Amino acid sequence: MDIEGFTRQALEENQEKLIQERLQEKILEYKNINPERASDMALAVIEEVKSTLKIRDHPDKDLQELISYPAAGVAMGEMGVGSRGEGDFFVHRRIADIVKSTHTDAFINPTAQDDGGVVQTRLDSEDVYITTAVDGIHSRLSEYPFLGGFHVARAAMRDVCVMGADPVALLSDLHLADDGDVGKLFDYTAGVCAVSELTKVPLVAGSTLRVGGDMVLGDRLVSAVGAVGISAHPPTARKEAQVGDVILLTEGSGGGTITTTAIYHGLFDVVWETMDISFIKASEAILKAGLLPKVHAMTDVTNGGLRGDAHEISQTTGLGLEFHEDRIRGLVNPKVLEMLEMLDIDPLGVSVDSLMIIATDEVAQEVEEVVKKAGVKIARIGSVDHTGVPRLQTPNGEVELRPLFREAAYTKIKKVVGDVQPEDFQKMKENVEKAALEAIEKKDKIVDLVRKK
Repeated sequence: MDIEGFTRQALEENQEKLIQERLQEKILEYKNINPERASDMALAVIEEVKSTLKIRDHPDKDLQELISYPAAGVAMGEMGVGSRGEGDFFVHRRIADIVKSTHTDAFINPTAQDDGGVVQTRLDSEDVYITTAVDGIHSRLSEYPFLGGFHVARAAMRDVCVMGADPVALLSDLHLADDGDVGKLFDYTAGVCAVSELTKVPLVAGSTLRVGGDMVLGDRLVSAVGAVGISAHPPTARKEAQVGDVILLTEGSGGGTITTTAIYHGLFDVVWETMDISFIKASEAILKAGLLPKVHAMTDVTNGGLRGDAHEISQTTGLGLEFHEDRIRGLVNPKVLEMLEMLDIDPLGVSVDSLMIIATDEVAQEVEEVVKKAGVKIARIGSVDHTGVPRLQTPNGEVELRPLFREAAYTKIKKVVGDVQPEDFQKMKENVEKAALEAIEKKDKIVDLVRKK
């Protein structure tokens, strides 16, 4: 419960007379305190928020601009941000535009829409590539901290691995709301450290804070894990895929998404299927065999499932990709696939955490050999061509492989929300684009003002 947001909205709607009593009731729902103390807390929140609203009358217009933000008039849920579909991809490209506007140099930056970012440096007269990636805990795993920590740590490492880097460090950022049990901190950290111990990659730094400080009630846990990797060769970025390449896929058992699906449908045994590090084993096998410099591209089947990844690779490279549905289905963990089919969830529209490798036929053969020796199932699922369109060969013929507006609905609430594109999506995109451009203009102006100080 965001009591600051609740208060701000009420004040905006001129409901000041009612707000203190309503806010007191909200506080008493969460906290075991006497009504007088709850009333004092409510009054303090109201006074603080009212103070912030005075900025509108401040004579310093630059200060007003600094504190305000360019409103898009489009909510996160409306746009599908975080739901790994068309709306989410659009917003991430706008974020990349802001990063690009800084004109700072990186070997791979967010404009590539890749799994991790890469900077190039020199050490002892040799080129060194440093890869970084960060992932957030699955929002529905707040009540299951160990699982949340395990899967987010694995996801961050996975993003470093697919860029062709050797993971060397993990970082953790943890936020627990005011009423959360401190034990959640420890359980989450133990989950992260389980991955650390299994992979021999140390957790070296982190931060622990409350969600919203005193202004957010409840016990919601939000967090992120970052990973750092190094490599002596250029990264295996998506943009390096070439016509004629073979597309390989390892077996996927899922991570946070599949775990969430299992828990919230009461299919608890499936959770165990996700508790593995086969993805990292496969990446490590390719690295140790010295094959990474020969691989054209690697990615993990996560954001929006194979639909989303195929779309992003095609958009980035301008190339086409042909996939075979039967081969893909054969590489989804059998218990996971059974669950998805029973729940009518598209296996190609959710994160199954497979490793996808794009390489020449000769290199693909070598990759298959070393990955199989590491005990991980792998097979060919398609190829790269000139068409510029990702396509899926099905028993009923060929279909274009398009991302949904949101990833396939894998919980009951997601099915209620739906994955149909809003009728006014084009207008929403225009508003979001405008807000992003305004953010760039604001950044440029503030940078100029700071430099002149």
